[in-house]
Amino acid sequence: MYMFKYVMKRLGLMVLTFFIIFTMCFVLIKLLPIPTNVLPGQDPEIVMKTLEGRGWITNIREGENGVWLYDRVPIFLQYATYIKRVVTKLDFGLITTYGEYLHMDIWDVFKSHMPPTILINICASLIGVPIGLGFGILAALKKNKWQDQVINIFIILLISVPGIVLALMIQYVFCFKLGWFPLTMATSNEYFTWPVFRTMIPAVVALCLGSVAGYARTTRAELSEVLTSEFMLLARTKGLTKKQAIFRHAMRNSMVVIFPMILSEFIAVLHGSLIIEKMFGVNGLGGLYLNSITFQDYDFFMMLSGFNVLIGLTAGIVTDISYGFIDPRIRMGAK
Repeated sequence: MYMFKYVMKRLGLMVLTFFIIFTMCFVLIKLLPIPTNVLPGQDPEIVMKTLEGRGWITNIREGENGVWLYDRVPIFLQYATYIKRVVTKLDFGLITTYGEYLHMDIWDVFKSHMPPTILINICASLIGVPIGLGFGILAALKKNKWQDQVINIFIILLISVPGIVLALMIQYVFCFKLGWFPLTMATSNEYFTWPVFRTMIPAVVALCLGSVAGYARTTRAELSEVLTSEFMLLARTKGLTKKQAIFRHAMRNSMVVIFPMILSEFIAVLHGSLIIEKMFGVNGLGGLYLNSITFQDYDFFMMLSGFNVLIGLTAGIVTDISYGFIDPRIRMGAK
């Protein structure tokens, strides 16, 4: 009962938080100038009518010297129109200024770019999680020994060096100097073939380095604390060997903190990485997000922002809720 009340409360707070953030993004975006640039070969009247059809402007008229004049639709009226269109028709709009996908449906473009983002992030998690856990467990079991010192230095280096620097080093060493991989990922849709998979390896390695450092540090800290707990001494006095005590008690208790992190990371794979995807030419959501800002395609930016906010909030609530299911002793929401 306590868990049910807690889950309902968190879901309600998540919806409220999403609504507040989404509304703030919409208002701030709509305060920016409306992009009315006419590309070569386009009819200015069609451009203006498209903006009017999206609910941005009204009262269009042609002024002197061929300059088109219009009145802005009030922001909250635009917001009401936008929400109604999304909820009733699942219509996120058309791309109006992003030249490569001009006049294409935003949702269709979004779906077409999702697979590479998901694939490289899942691969990075599948590689980073076991390596990070392995390093963390080894460091905790060999605490204050040379193995622990070496792993700590490795973790500190990965945490201290910015991800963009690590990505540049990977590109320079493995792609440019050694020539093992191309600098950018192939744009083919045959992701599960070796020629295409080979091109995504540098991006996967760059993404998983952060996971390795984070999991190794957390696992070492949690497992080291559990190993020095009094119940571990009690387990040994009851006749359990050191290995049995570690696997039956220490690992199980330390996983209460570590497993929700793993679960959250696999949910957050939809986020993508703006910088890594751009650097390695991954044709995913990260590049779309940056280009939607560059081209001032506001509807596209709103859709991608809302999606990223929703994924982030979902990962957070799943992490919190999972604590109660992993360890029944935790009664989150109980007074």
